[in-house]
Amino acid sequence: MLQVVNMRNERQDIILQALLLIHMSCQSDSSSSVVVAGYNMSAPAGSKMVLQCMSGRMVWTRDRVRDRQRVVHWDMYRDYPDYAMERVVDMFSAGEQRIYNSYNLGRVRLSPAPFKDGNFSLVIKDVTMNDRGLYSCNLHHLYCHLYETVRVQLNVTKSRRKEQRYWDGQKAVYVVLLGSTVVLPCINRRAVWTDWSEEEEDQQVVHWDRQSPGVPHDRADRLVDLYASGEQRSYGPLFLQRKMNISHQAFAEGDFSLTISDLQPTDQGSYSCHLHHHYCGLHERREFQVTVEAPLIHSTVPAKALPSEDKDTTKAESPKIITVILPDQRHYFLLPLGYVLTTFLLLAFIILIVILITRHRRAKEFDPQTSMRSSRSHSSSDEFEMDVTEVNVCSPEERRFDYKNNLLKEKANMNAQPKVIDLDKEMQKFSK
Repeated sequence: MLQVVNMRNERQDIILQALLLIHMSCQSDSSSSVVVAGYNMSAPAGSKMVLQCMSGRMVWTRDRVRDRQRVVHWDMYRDYPDYAMERVVDMFSAGEQRIYNSYNLGRVRLSPAPFKDGNFSLVIKDVTMNDRGLYSCNLHHLYCHLYETVRVQLNVTKSRRKEQRYWDGQKAVYVVLLGSTVVLPCINRRAVWTDWSEEEEDQQVVHWDRQSPGVPHDRADRLVDLYASGEQRSYGPLFLQRKMNISHQAFAEGDFSLTISDLQPTDQGSYSCHLHHHYCGLHERREFQVTVEAPLIHSTVPAKALPSEDKDTTKAESPKIITVILPDQRHYFLLPLGYVLTTFLLLAFIILIVILITRHRRAKEFDPQTSMRSSRSHSSSDEFEMDVTEVNVCSPEERRFDYKNNLLKEKANMNAQPKVIDLDKEMQKFSK
């Protein structure tokens, strides 16, 4: 009976390992040999066009120390009681295993040389109830920018009849007996995880192909090959090699863009940039559909001389140039605004002066002292005019009468004194 159970467990292990290998191979090959981008580009004839093809994964940084480039680590997620993720063990390609929990010392380990045989499985001895949880095997290749993960669910039971191993569609599920030893599988024997090439620069290559309209893909013309070692090969006629080129710092910067100078209608077609990193398993392609448009026509009108009356047709005239100064576009709107504000301020100033003059005149009209002075001046002038008119109205007879009265008064005064006055003589004098 025990042999039947062991045989059944072995068959289940083989099936689960096969499923895990298929799952990891699908992850690793999901990005290989695919078209990652496509572009439609157009430019006028005679211009320069740049077909951009960049990838950070193709930057060549040779790892001469071979340390900390490949890493494997096992993590466990506990759904009870604290729902936390904890690191179980990890290992670098040029280092040793590192156990994070002292409780696991001596009972949890990896295989002795995982980066040589590709076996990264986790071995757990004396399984306890605390070992239940979701385990994940994480493989990281820092140089190739590769990240792969395998998940295994571990459950513990006290009944031997409940032991089983199955695939739930996303991960492997292991139900093991309490106190037994279990091996959680994680196997990846790809060369990128187990081998290191001494000629790494020969495994990185970039090449550009061109298909003329109507030419199938398998008959595309090769334009240029570029290797990480620095070797560059150009194909086709010499003039084509000169007008199409790639930067010499392509692998140092990860920029493999193709520059086409003096674009012509014959340059139309489909261009493709192929990136191959055989060590890292990178195979990408970017396609460009190039269309050449009609060239831009720049019309140049010769300057004409201004007409003149005394024009000498025998002498060659030098062209006259009219200089037009255009205002700065950023401050052009400030000029009309300044004119409007200046006109508004001037109008306000004029209105203010008119208001002040009007108020000053009204104040003079309603001042009492000023009105009295003006009335007095008018009355005195009237009296003066009346006196003058009265003086002017006196006749010569009245003057004579007044003169007689004056003489009588003088005679009366003379009577007081002894003096003889001849009245007839005096009248004759007056009449004269």
